[in-house]
Amino acid sequence: MFKKALKVAITLSLFSSPQVFADSISDAVNNENRSVKERSRDEYRHPQQTLRFFDVQPEMAVAEISPGGGWYSSILAPLLNEKGQFYAAHFYIEEGGNAYYKKSLDGFMQKISQDDSYKNTKVTAFHPTKAMDFAPANSLDRVLTFRNVHNWYMQTGQEGVDSAFSSFFKALKKGGVLGVVEHKLPEGLTDEAQQSSGYMKQSFVIAAAEKAGFKLLAHSDVNLNPLDTSEHEKGVWTLPPGLRLGEKERAKYLAIGESSRMTLKFIKP
Repeated sequence: MFKKALKVAITLSLFSSPQVFADSISDAVNNENRSVKERSRDEYRHPQQTLRFFDVQPEMAVAEISPGGGWYSSILAPLLNEKGQFYAAHFYIEEGGNAYYKKSLDGFMQKISQDDSYKNTKVTAFHPTKAMDFAPANSLDRVLTFRNVHNWYMQTGQEGVDSAFSSFFKALKKGGVLGVVEHKLPEGLTDEAQQSSGYMKQSFVIAAAEKAGFKLLAHSDVNLNPLDTSEHEKGVWTLPPGLRLGEKERAKYLAIGESSRMTLKFIKP
């Protein structure tokens, strides 16, 4: 009787262990190659909850649009490294173009060259009007974009946003999912605020996706920040990590934290 009870106790202990319930997403988020600086933003960006909401699986073909320094890439690359395919659709570089884009791409390439978890990564180029074919047509299970819609709108207007969403629709398989995270502008504020603040209205983003052919599946509140009003002197860059005002009211903006963000999941019918 004692042996049977002991066996049951051991079994229950094993199933309550974090290791038993560890999965591919939590393993990727907790991989040892993520820096302390990257991990410090998890409390604002909620990568585990966000990727679960977008239902990203390790055997999928996934593109991240404009990964920049690779904050999400450092999670997606190891997640997809063994069974899937990761497309890093980075900045499109043209002669005489923005020096920041080239510096960002160079830094990203150096980063992936030093990390074996990127061995199954294809680096391609994306621009909303100049480089739309970042992956083969009808080839992807997921397209993910984090905090980019405002850039396309501020730089290329409605045309650029429409073109971007159309390119995502083209790259996805039927039934594929587009995941969008973007700084959220309250619907009650003027549309003009989208032109310079870095915030976008959720209704605008949904309309752009639906215009391209997508259907909204769901939205999540996981990345909302009720402390963020979106009305700041230097727009979204007033908040961390940008802190564009320097020492001016620094404690106030650190207490607010990163921006409030919409999290939207669309499907290609």
